[in-house]
Amino acid sequence: MKRIAILGSTGSIGTQTLDIVQHAPEKFQVEALSGGYNTKLLIEQANQFKPKLVSVATKELADEVLMNVSAGTKVVYGEEGLIEVAAATDADLVVTALVGSQGLRPTLAAIDAGKHIGLANKETLVSAGHIVTEAVRKKGIAVLPIDSEHSAIYQCLNGENRSQVSKITITASGGSFRERTRAELEGVTVEQALQHPNWSMGAKITIDSATMVNKGLEVIEAHWLFDLSYDQIDVLIHPESVIHSYVEFVDNSIIAQLGNPDMRVPIQYALTYPDRYTTPTKRLDLAAIGKLHFREMDYTRYPCLRMAYESGRQGGTTPTVFNAANEMAVARFLKGEITFLQIEQVIEAALQKHESYSNPELDLIHEQDQWARSFAESIQF
Repeated sequence: MKRIAILGSTGSIGTQTLDIVQHAPEKFQVEALSGGYNTKLLIEQANQFKPKLVSVATKELADEVLMNVSAGTKVVYGEEGLIEVAAATDADLVVTALVGSQGLRPTLAAIDAGKHIGLANKETLVSAGHIVTEAVRKKGIAVLPIDSEHSAIYQCLNGENRSQVSKITITASGGSFRERTRAELEGVTVEQALQHPNWSMGAKITIDSATMVNKGLEVIEAHWLFDLSYDQIDVLIHPESVIHSYVEFVDNSIIAQLGNPDMRVPIQYALTYPDRYTTPTKRLDLAAIGKLHFREMDYTRYPCLRMAYESGRQGGTTPTVFNAANEMAVARFLKGEITFLQIEQVIEAALQKHESYSNPELDLIHEQDQWARSFAESIQF
């Protein structure tokens, strides 16, 4: 039986992880959960899966949860609570499904405690890839990617000689506005942006998919996960989201991973690796789909992806600023403070104002993250 802890159990990835656990209770033991502000769902999860430890955002919420879970469940809160969930239990694997850069410190704590990582929080590698990869190397633990694209690449590389990889291609659905021109993006609403055609995801990542920021974060994450240069990482629009990504080798052969767009497949692969079990998902029927389509990436149509590549190549604190400015811009868009197209303007302004520092320590990364958020929040149109 594998013992797991979940950072972000009430979000999209967290709830789907627990769906997998529910379908195979004999294979998994839930040791700890963190649920942020969603106490109603967290209480339900705690009473169903009986973790030893749960964490919420504040002391007030912790008091509420404590009154509604069994006496054997310890309740903690804040960043220290997240770190306790990540590092202070008997979990073998920590699923890091927090949204944004808040996942960095807990993930590093889990690595330091010798836990294997099921990585769904791409911002951890975007902001501090050099620190995380060095910590992983020293501890000798496994980082199992949960993003469908990185899981696909991970699977395609199984048994292969990494030195014989020519390049990888990350596929992109194109998001909720993939059939619109830039002119047609004027005035689009939050509700329209949240209508992803293929995937069921949280609000922030759905907006990121529409701007292509999410794909940019995935490019930077892939650079660190697979030790590839940015020239070896391509992005291709694939509207059906059936080919999740593929690897091209020096002999021009390609290995791809295919499946329906259902996050439970890559989540379960991370939970059960190196084994594969049956899942509660539908099998892929290519005959029923009939055709698959592909389009070259248009970096003029999707300037956020261009900025992500530029940030990754510059390195240092620049990817941190790219990510933090985007997080603030998306939050402002969701609150109706800025328009959809102004998200990219906020990011570009932050990158132009930022002075990059190379090889930053954790404190400097945090400082630059906070600077970018403050700057992005202050921009008025």
